[in-house]
Amino acid sequence: MTMKLRAARDRGRSNYGWLDSAHSFSFADYHDPAHMGFGPLRVINDDRVVPGAGFGTHGHRDMEIISYVLEGALAHRDSLGNGSVIRPGEVQRMSAGTGIQHSEFNHSQHEPLHFLQIWIIPDRKGYAPAYEQIYFDAAGKRGRLQRVASGDGREGSVSLHQDVNLYATLLDGADAVNFELAAGRLAWIQVARGALQVNGQQLQPGDGLALDEPGPIRLDGAQAAEVLLFDMTASLSPRLQRAGD
Repeated sequence: MTMKLRAARDRGRSNYGWLDSAHSFSFADYHDPAHMGFGPLRVINDDRVVPGAGFGTHGHRDMEIISYVLEGALAHRDSLGNGSVIRPGEVQRMSAGTGIQHSEFNHSQHEPLHFLQIWIIPDRKGYAPAYEQIYFDAAGKRGRLQRVASGDGREGSVSLHQDVNLYATLLDGADAVNFELAAGRLAWIQVARGALQVNGQQLQPGDGLALDEPGPIRLDGAQAAEVLLFDMTASLSPRLQRAGD
């Protein structure tokens, strides 16, 4: 099985004082032709926001956006009338569709915020904007792959307009999980925190690993690890590649 490491130290970086963001793929002023995305996975930003600061109202379209909070609390407001606070364990999905305006802020005036912002290219343009937020407790992720997002909302996951299954897991010590990547699929593994091995490859906090051939995937040798595994279609229409402006 072919594996390609995207080391945390090699990611793009934006630091504005109030925001320190690491980019696994090209984003905003960071442009790297060798890292424009992987299959339908377009953005993984590892964002840290100081207390009380955040992203003012801005727009998106034709993109599936997932927020995965690791520490602190993320306040969200959008043009659909949604207002919520996302905390660790909760997964937020916003389908930008034909267009949506939203803002995101650190909900606390005292504690830092750490979250992953994930963008997935939808299977077509023009969906109606939508919002969803679901809580997944730690017990359901401990030593197993918990499906937190999927193309059909199975197992209580948030629903995406794309053939992508997103799993979250918490691993430590002797914990191990196995996944079989089917033909015609891609996998991306993102280490949110901690460390572990994937098929013998050592991964550190912030590392990503791309896998593009069918076969077994084993996650083990973990040290207080929180990990996301994306199982994705390998097919993506070229006309959708520039979605999400």
